[in-house]
Amino acid sequence: MEWRRKRKAAPTAVPVADEGDILKLTPLGAGNEVGRSCILLQYKGKTVMLDCGLHPAYSGLAALPFFDDIDPSSIDLILITHFHVDHAAGLPYFMEKTTFKGRVFMTHPTRAIYKWLLADYVKISSLSPDDQLYNENDLAKSFERIEVVDYHQEVDVGGIKFTPYNAGHVLGAAMFLLEIAGVRILYTGDYSREEDRHLMAAERPPHVTPEVLICESTYGVQSHEPRLDRETRFTRMVHTIVKRGGRCLLPVFALGRAQELLLILDEYWQAHPDLHSVPIYYASSLAKKCMTVYQTYTNMMNTRIREQIKTSNPFQFKHISNLRSIAHFDDVGPCVMMASPGMLQSGLSRELLELWCTDRRNGVIIPGYVVEGTLGKQILSQPEEIPSMNGSKLPLRLTVEYISFSAHVDYKQNSEFIEDVGSPNLVLVHGDSNEMSRLRSALQRRYSEREVPLSIFTPRNCETVELVFRGEKMAKVIGILAKAEPEDGTVVEGLLVSKDFAFQMMAPEDLVEFTDLSTANVVQRQSIATRAPFGLVKWHLEQMYGSVKVVGSQSLRVFDTVTVTMKSESDAASKTPHALLEWESNPVNDMIADTVLAVLLQADTSPASVKGEAGIVGHYHAMAVYADCWLMMRQQLQREAIPTHTLTRTSTLMTATKNTITTMATTTTTPPPNLSRSKPSQASLLMTRSRPSFQHPPQHRLGQQRLCASRSKKTWTNQEHRQQQQWQ
Repeated sequence: MEWRRKRKAAPTAVPVADEGDILKLTPLGAGNEVGRSCILLQYKGKTVMLDCGLHPAYSGLAALPFFDDIDPSSIDLILITHFHVDHAAGLPYFMEKTTFKGRVFMTHPTRAIYKWLLADYVKISSLSPDDQLYNENDLAKSFERIEVVDYHQEVDVGGIKFTPYNAGHVLGAAMFLLEIAGVRILYTGDYSREEDRHLMAAERPPHVTPEVLICESTYGVQSHEPRLDRETRFTRMVHTIVKRGGRCLLPVFALGRAQELLLILDEYWQAHPDLHSVPIYYASSLAKKCMTVYQTYTNMMNTRIREQIKTSNPFQFKHISNLRSIAHFDDVGPCVMMASPGMLQSGLSRELLELWCTDRRNGVIIPGYVVEGTLGKQILSQPEEIPSMNGSKLPLRLTVEYISFSAHVDYKQNSEFIEDVGSPNLVLVHGDSNEMSRLRSALQRRYSEREVPLSIFTPRNCETVELVFRGEKMAKVIGILAKAEPEDGTVVEGLLVSKDFAFQMMAPEDLVEFTDLSTANVVQRQSIATRAPFGLVKWHLEQMYGSVKVVGSQSLRVFDTVTVTMKSESDAASKTPHALLEWESNPVNDMIADTVLAVLLQADTSPASVKGEAGIVGHYHAMAVYADCWLMMRQQLQREAIPTHTLTRTSTLMTATKNTITTMATTTTTPPPNLSRSKPSQASLLMTRSRPSFQHPPQHRLGQQRLCASRSKKTWTNQEHRQQQQWQ
């Protein structure tokens, strides 16, 4: 395996014999950025898209991945790792507004939440209907085309094999292990290696070392504080804000980290009776619908939740109320408000921030990762003013705190996972340019000290990484052929079946058992018009092939392969005499049939046909014509009338058998002794010129007979004149 990278000089030029050996990875989004994750993978004529998200810092077409660089109709498969906007929100547009006709897969929880989450995204978007990328109808149509897959379930789509594994990021999040033509690629998506209150940690695909690892780099070389310390600090921040009489705003995504924070707050409120008078609101129109999904898929959560669900539902909170809209909110006194979206770019969380930002008692806690260019990222620097959605400026007086509950790996977890997987090629995506560069440098130092080879790539959007894999093609022998182990030098013969880059060799009788294929015999039939009778055809075939087997009154078998059946005018549907050829098709038999066809085409016109007639029982027309011509020539030579009985016998010749013709020709048509030298050549001439009688109608043949007699008369008269001169 060797590598090349587009747009950058490679250390060593790698000659590529086959372009199909190049594996291409192109980020259409999430290349040196966080947002609009979309990775294009191309290998061996197969194309896979990994995630299809939108950038939260942009709107409209600007938020989409760079789809203008690709042909959507060429994509065979789309795999969605989880339901977050930056990984899945571009999917309805791509499925309904482009020429994409491939298949889409995601896990059961991801598909269940996908519809509700993106419907909410469409509603809270500040764009006009004309600027919307898609509407609810497009979302519903895309939803119907999505297929679901379980963890550890291997799926094969036209030679692309993939298996999802738990990623631990949110409910239903998956990392995908793909295999194309023996080359394995692991795409982590967003993943977490730390178990929290309801989700398991991400798992490593067992017993496999992929050739390529595509990994997130969100936090670069940063380290997370321990989970218990983080939870303690979070609850202390919230408690401080409400105790001073303020409102605490927690901007979160409707699903994901929100459920983790709800579990923490409900447990903390239960342990502190003095806080029972302070309400906690979960402001989301999706709260009830999506919490039902969480309650449905508790089997995909950690042991703690699975045990607790046996006695009580952990997602039925005692101290938390659902708030459908701000119209139902009585803004009096301290409270805790969880509202979406998590980056404050629009929606209810943005409205509440603008409403509360002028009061110093209030506070906002950013509990997860925020993308550069969003208001959530902007307020972390504590600016004096913030822009409102109507364009005016508002003073920012409330406190701003940041604590990471983002379910992404830190440097320690990420580097350990990369080392555990052991892939020789690492492609970093989903990370800010600075964080990604720091992570790359740290990994290079780490692996240079250990002298472990690791090629690290950090492509930007639309920059392609090319990896060249040259693997040997191996065929697996199965079925009857595999019963005995072959020795060195043994020739194994069988059918080589290729399917989805895998080769198998088997006996023909095993084809039905081990494949979806079946055997069939193709019998070919070909008809050729001919007036040659059965006997003449048999004679010609014997001249070419030797012995020919007669299998019926009008049928012959050549080489036990091709059957030739003569059809008369009464048998033929077309009312035309013809020969019908039948044979079982294969390369050898087809060649024999071609030669038989060539012989039949010559049967009517070949000079050998006349010679063959003389020895064929039942075919006597040419000899009858010869006898008739002979008698006419003799009349001219001897200048005497033909006796009546001779004419009668001549007429009899037209219906005589072979033996009769032979006898009469020798007894009745003997020329004078002094002309015996000229007879053979003239007879040969006459028989040769009688050949066209097999391809012309009777009237034309009669004219030819008279022509033969006339020409023979002149020839014999000249010879008689010379003989008479010699006698004198």
